[in-house]
Amino acid sequence: MLRGKTALVTGSTSGIGLGIAKALARQGARILLNGFGDVQAPKAEIAALGVEVDYHGADMSRPADIEQMMQFAAERFGQVDVLVNNAGIQHVAPVQEFPPEKWDAILAINLSSAFHTTRLALPAMRAANWGRIINVASVHGLVASAEKCAYVSAKHALVGLTKVVALENATTGITCNAICPGWVLTPLVQKQVDDKAAAHGWSNEEATRRLLGEKEPSMQFTTPEELGELAVFFCSPAANNVRGVAWNMDGGWAAQ
Repeated sequence: MLRGKTALVTGSTSGIGLGIAKALARQGARILLNGFGDVQAPKAEIAALGVEVDYHGADMSRPADIEQMMQFAAERFGQVDVLVNNAGIQHVAPVQEFPPEKWDAILAINLSSAFHTTRLALPAMRAANWGRIINVASVHGLVASAEKCAYVSAKHALVGLTKVVALENATTGITCNAICPGWVLTPLVQKQVDDKAAAHGWSNEEATRRLLGEKEPSMQFTTPEELGELAVFFCSPAANNVRGVAWNMDGGWAAQ
């Protein structure tokens, strides 16, 4: 379905981003990875799916780095056809104790980076009259939780950006939609489970049950693979008229 197309997935060396990158690769897309940590393992996983893959280490808090990455993508693969804005960071604290530098960093990476990649990807998409922009927001783009002021603000704003981009391109072959996951068992969330278990003397199973029980009625994690398949749907002809949605995959979290 995506053979001949190029997908850039930010924050894709692990977790949700890697899951989405692999799902798009299975559809034949060339993949440009981005993120920190181990690069060779995810590159090898994508290459094993039989598609071209490369990597750019842009710091998503730096507009100049993002411009260099988009230029690299154009030179390496021609253009970005599928843009998945997934890069994100988190910090938890009450508003009055929230470090201003953490606020600035979270808004830069979770929100502003998506603006920069989108503004740079759109000209080539418009020239081709085809493109898919997928913003990985969060259920926190739809509802709030305490002590996550920057994350919730950024994700709500990302849903707003999604709607604006969708409207501005509504008569073209370019769609823009948001995915809003609940709890996803990534290494980051596993660490939260482990920390909760250690702090309270619980088993890993009990800590998992309590974490899910606080918010997610299904009592099960969404997987990166499931989110990847939703991204594939957004790229499919069946989703040609799906525009500006914030599609939650959250086990009923936002339905409460």
